[in-house]
Amino acid sequence: MWQYALKIILSAVMLVAVAELAKRSSFWGAALASLPLTSLLAFIWLYLDSGEVQKVTELSQGIFWLVLPSLVLFIALPLLLRAGVGFWLSLGIACLATAGAYFCMIKLLEALSVRI
Repeated sequence: MWQYALKIILSAVMLVAVAELAKRSSFWGAALASLPLTSLLAFIWLYLDSGEVQKVTELSQGIFWLVLPSLVLFIALPLLLRAGVGFWLSLGIACLATAGAYFCMIKLLEALSVRI
């Protein structure tokens, strides 16, 4: 039980750190957020929980392929906001576009017989 609490606390601390840092400097907030800290924590938790390097390998490869469509969010959101679309609508549209990009990537990977 304490392991879950530790996971939650460390993960929450990271998110709060990004948000607080971004209030002071958008550059440094973005720099911290762009680090694959979530992935690193996931690798550590998975390895500590399972002890299986193969599971960590598979997770890492899956993350690689799915990072590509996630970039749609970071392209669409600022474009929509700069075009004067409201924040919540922009966020919703960017999320829908990202979901569509995930769907397309999954279909492409299936067509190429890439297993994730």
